[in-house]
Amino acid sequence: MTTSADTHCPYCALQCAMTLKSPAALTPAVQPGSDPVPAPPAPSVTAPAGPVLEVSGRDFPTNRGGLCRKGWTSASLLSHPGRVTEPMLKGSDGVHRPVSWDDALKLVTAAVKDTRARYGADAVGVFGGGGLTNEKAYMLGKFARLALGTSRIDYNGRFCMSSAAAAGMRAFGVDRGLPFPLADLDGASTILMLGSNVAETMPPFVQHLQGARDAGGLIVVDPRRSATAAFTSDGGGLHLQPLPGTDLTLLLGLSHVVIHEGLADTDFIQARTSGFEALARSVNAFWPERVQSLTGVPADLIRETARRLAHGATKGGSYILTGRGVEQHVDGTDTATAAINLSLLLGLPGSARSGYGTLTGQGNGQGGREHGQKADQLPGYRKITDPAARAHVAGVWGVPESLIPGPGLPAVQLLKSLGQPDGVRCLFVHASNIAVASPDANAVIAGLRSLDFLVVCDFFVSETAAEADLILPVLQWAEEEGTLTNLEGRVLRRRRALQPPAGARSELWIMARLAEALDAPSTYSEDPETVFEELRLASAGGLADYSGIDYAMLDRGEAAYWPYPVGSTGTPRLFLDGFAHADGKAVMTPVAPRRRRTPVPNPDQDAKSMTLITGRLLEHYQSGSQTRRVSELLESQPEAKMQIHPAAAASMGITDGAFVSVANERGEVLCRAELSTAIRPETVFLPFHFPELGSANRLTEAATDPISGMPEFKFNKVWVRAAANGLQHSVLQASEAS
Repeated sequence: MTTSADTHCPYCALQCAMTLKSPAALTPAVQPGSDPVPAPPAPSVTAPAGPVLEVSGRDFPTNRGGLCRKGWTSASLLSHPGRVTEPMLKGSDGVHRPVSWDDALKLVTAAVKDTRARYGADAVGVFGGGGLTNEKAYMLGKFARLALGTSRIDYNGRFCMSSAAAAGMRAFGVDRGLPFPLADLDGASTILMLGSNVAETMPPFVQHLQGARDAGGLIVVDPRRSATAAFTSDGGGLHLQPLPGTDLTLLLGLSHVVIHEGLADTDFIQARTSGFEALARSVNAFWPERVQSLTGVPADLIRETARRLAHGATKGGSYILTGRGVEQHVDGTDTATAAINLSLLLGLPGSARSGYGTLTGQGNGQGGREHGQKADQLPGYRKITDPAARAHVAGVWGVPESLIPGPGLPAVQLLKSLGQPDGVRCLFVHASNIAVASPDANAVIAGLRSLDFLVVCDFFVSETAAEADLILPVLQWAEEEGTLTNLEGRVLRRRRALQPPAGARSELWIMARLAEALDAPSTYSEDPETVFEELRLASAGGLADYSGIDYAMLDRGEAAYWPYPVGSTGTPRLFLDGFAHADGKAVMTPVAPRRRRTPVPNPDQDAKSMTLITGRLLEHYQSGSQTRRVSELLESQPEAKMQIHPAAAASMGITDGAFVSVANERGEVLCRAELSTAIRPETVFLPFHFPELGSANRLTEAATDPISGMPEFKFNKVWVRAAANGLQHSVLQASEAS
């Protein structure tokens, strides 16, 4: 008899609802104190099995039954022959070989104790991920701080949501990606979307833009004519195509028009905001014609955009949405702040039919940053430096407050410290492929190789796992229970639908065993629901309060938007009655463009200096560690290609499909050229899903936003030229190997 489990997609933060069906009976969740249920041996490497589960879309407010290519093929990884199913220890010859779990745990315990004894507790580091369930993210923060005793924990969400989060905190006093249900967008007449290509990154999202498109009010800001920008064609709206790195200037120009044309909502500004006078003065110098000269966006389009937003705010509803394209900069927090300022001038936040939001990228990018794996936070989105927050969490954990370390290092600084005299010498990596996904990836790989001991928890041998001294095999999404929080701040249930391989373990089990071996204070359960019950207590009273949510209500299908204190019904829409600052008002903060570092002069007379931007492809996700193992997806996009304008390509003698070198002082990428008029002539685009010679992050700079710690992914100077004939063979070999 066919049985099924209702769950959610393992990829992006849209968290599309799906049903997994299997001809075999579903096994119950692992109970506390038990080992995972035994399963048949992994399939032969030479004869990979087909998907063990059938995927079907499920009706849900975010996806309404739809899935993207990644979602439809997600189950194929569950039976992939490359799955790691037992601990793997690297030998002196560089080859990983199986070891028992007992031996693996003893090795980790000894490495931690030795590192702490020789260098201190902060020489042990933890790097987490936005793909972990809420339970695992929460426990990872607790494990790092109490069992390892280290402050050195951060996660890959620092590369994703940190700028938007910092901007939201200073403007609203709280950070929730979308402070309203996604379905609210359906009724809007105007939507301004900056730096997000949802048509490729989360395709089911596009249906929520259709109403604005039908009204001619979809406005997309992107240096490329992306699939989302193309959705504005045929009268659907406007595409503004600024120079890379000038989004902040463009937003200041829009605010200038709103103020000087009398389009601002003065009643809202007076009653619900502070800081207007200083903001108005700060945008005086950004009149449309000047902004046109700086951004390349025509002054008439700047005025038209501002007017459409203002008209929508009073008629059909207006929304401003930002994504990584405007946030992954050294001024990303200020750029997101400028977008929020514009929304406040128009009276959008806190309205029943308008608003501002930012689009979370990773599957649990929202929940993953709320409960303690971020360097400066404790559960419930509490500041780790707040004495009251520390006392509350210490009480839940049953430990003296003094045992909780202070703030650690944000991700880029943490990675720069690897192997350094006063840095991290022993590192745990969970749900991250930092060898591909980090800025200045060559330097990160060198740091990984300089560690005394590297432990990577993964279900495949990712590029980071390949560097590990010890790989610990963990569960995939369909093999575990737990919760995640989607881009709307809605808490969702992940349900188990499949027996895990006999040798795989949940990170909760691993942390519980290691905590025991390290004689750690407090308790560490391997049961997800038990951990969630503790998370509820730890988050109670915090900004991200989950105390009124439990598994039973989620299993009944009840909508649970945080904050959800005990006794409440949750908060689908934030800010209706006030903002989270003490006076209930939102804060307008003046911001201005800042000078970037002067690029290193181009040493190659045959190469042309251009600006590199990076992003995603429809078929792949994050570092590609999972999607590059799905044959249907890899066949569609098997390699990195550099998108370049035909005019720029012609000036360098580059033809479509020809091999090119893209380089700067940090490294070099060798790939094929893809000629397209969708990109600006002075700009090139690379996807960031590929390793080795195709790794875009060989070129990105590890300079960071001073507020959020976000690295500069979207604006990097490179030198582009046709590749030498001898290099083309290397490119082909590397592509075939990956």
